[in-house]
Order: sequence, then C-alpha cells, then structure tokens
Amino acid sequence: MYKKMKLSDTIRVAPDLLGGDVQVNVKNALREKLEGRLDKQIGAIVAITEIEKVGEGHILVGDGAVYYDVDFDAIVFSPMIQEVVEGEVVETVDFGAFVSIGAMDGLLHVSQITDDFMSYDGKNGRLMSKTGTRSLGEGDRVRTRIVALSINEREPRESKIGLTMRQNALGKLEWLEEERMARSNAQEEV
Repeated sequence: MYKKMKLSDTIRVAPDLLGGDVQVNVKNALREKLEGRLDKQIGAIVAITEIEKVGEGHILVGDGAVYYDVDFDAIVFSPMIQEVVEGEVVETVDFGAFVSIGAMDGLLHVSQITDDFMSYDGKNGRLMSKTGTRSLGEGDRVRTRIVALSINEREPRESKIGLTMRQNALGKLEWLEEERMARSNAQEEV
C-alpha cells in the first residue's frame, strides 16, 4: 500500500552544495539519501514530496558539511500481510512467477496460482495448467493477496513477498473477467 507519511531526519549537505537555496539543497540531499531505501518499519521510500521544516544547521568539527534537522513528507510503499494487490508478471520460472506490485516484486509460487496443476513451458516462457485452459506469462496483469512478508533492509533484493491467487476474486485479470461474464450470462438465462 502506498502511504503519504510525515518523517524527520538529519541530513548532511556537502560543502559544494551550500550555495543557493537551502530548501532545494536539503531536498536534493534527502532524495539522494533516502529515495529507493527500504526500512522495516515504514517500507520503501518512493519519493520525497515536500519539505515541511528545515532546522538550524550544525557544523561538526573536521567536516565542512552542514547538518540540518528536517521534517518532510514522503510517499512510501509498505506492503502488508493479507493486502490485495494488482501487479504485472515480470518473469516466469519453473517454480512460479515474479509479480511487480509497486516498488517491490513478489513471488507467486506455482502451487499458489490455481487449484489446477501448473507446469513451466520453458520454450514459451509460460506457466501452463494441466488442462491447458489457463496460462500465465510475462506481461499478464494479476490480482493477488500478500500471504508472506520478510523485509531485509540491509539487502533489499533479499526481501521476500509471498503471493497467492488461490482465493475467491483473485487471479489473472483475464480469468476474472471470463468468470464474471459467465456468471452474468448464467443469470440472464435464468
């Protein structure tokens, strides 16, 4: 889930950036330091949007930079257990599919795609159902639920987000639309 948060930090503005507008320099230093960073408590910082307050600058002995206490607004991506998210399949492998759900990717294991057995078709780069009626490949849009979450702020690429589509109203968007049309047609016949 994306959130707008009010955060505080102390930011170092290097000596070569001290000329000009302090607000602009502080915002640029914040962006460089924080955007793209991952924090276990708040999630992935996507963007610094606005500087609320810049405190008095402090200079440390032996360092020509100025340190400012800053209050600012940021857009943060913070996945939560049981959250329903939509995303795009970015890669399929023999054990499942990786789905981009915003600032991070989650793993949709083959056992969590459908009730039908899914196997990997390496030649076409797709996961195919045993019956052959359903397939999942790169670029497909899906609706999933987050069922496992392990955030590693030191090594963000090591973070793991487990996804499922084996629940009602979840799946490839194409499949969901087919099911909705089938229900609609069945109701019209009655």
